[in-house]
Amino acid sequence: MTTPLRPLSAVNALADALRRRVLSGEMAPGTSLPEQELSAQYGVARPTVREALAVLVNEGLLRRERHRSAQVAEVTPADLDDLMFVRRPLEDLMATTLAGRRVEEADGVLARMAALPADAPWSDAVAEHMALHQALIVAVGSPRLERLYATLAAETRLGLVRLRTVYTDREVLVAEHRDLLDAIGQGPVETARRAVAAHLDHGWGTG
Repeated sequence: MTTPLRPLSAVNALADALRRRVLSGEMAPGTSLPEQELSAQYGVARPTVREALAVLVNEGLLRRERHRSAQVAEVTPADLDDLMFVRRPLEDLMATTLAGRRVEEADGVLARMAALPADAPWSDAVAEHMALHQALIVAVGSPRLERLYATLAAETRLGLVRLRTVYTDREVLVAEHRDLLDAIGQGPVETARRAVAAHLDHGWGTG
C-alpha cells in the first residue's frame, strides 16, 4: 500500500511566509487567520494551511482555540516586563561566563545583521537579533541554560516586533550589538555584566 507524501515543502514555504509577516509587524497581534482565506490567497490546499498554522502555533507565534481561527499571539506590556525579569539573570550568567572571550558565532551573526539591506523586512532583523543572543547563550556550554532561554523565544520575538518603531535606523541596532559583543569579548566580568544589563534595559516601542 502506497502512503501519500505530505507536501512538506509547501507547508514550510507557507509557514515561512506567514512567519515573516508576523515578525515584520504586517500582521498585528490578534489578527485572525482563517484557513479558507489563506488557502485562496496562497493557492494551497486547506490541509497545507492547517499544517503551516500548526507549525507557528507550536512556535508560540500564533494561538488557536477549539473551533476558532488561529490568531497572531499577543504579548502585553506586563508580559514583556516579566519576560525581561526572567531574561536578565540568564543573560547576566552568560556575561559572567563569557567575559573576556570572543564568540565567533555571534560575530558572524553581527556581520549578517550589518549586511541586511536598508529595505530588508523587519523580520530579518528580528531573526538575526535572536540568533545573536542565542549564539551567546549557546557559547556558555550549558544545555539547561540553553533550554531555559529557548522557552522564552516566542515572546522575545514578538516583543522584538515592537522595536521596529525604535530602530528606524538599522545602523543603530548594529552599533548597539557591536558594542555589546566588544564589552563581553574584552571584559572584565563587571564590565560585561554592566553592558548586558544596559543592553536589556530598553523600552519596547509602541508598535
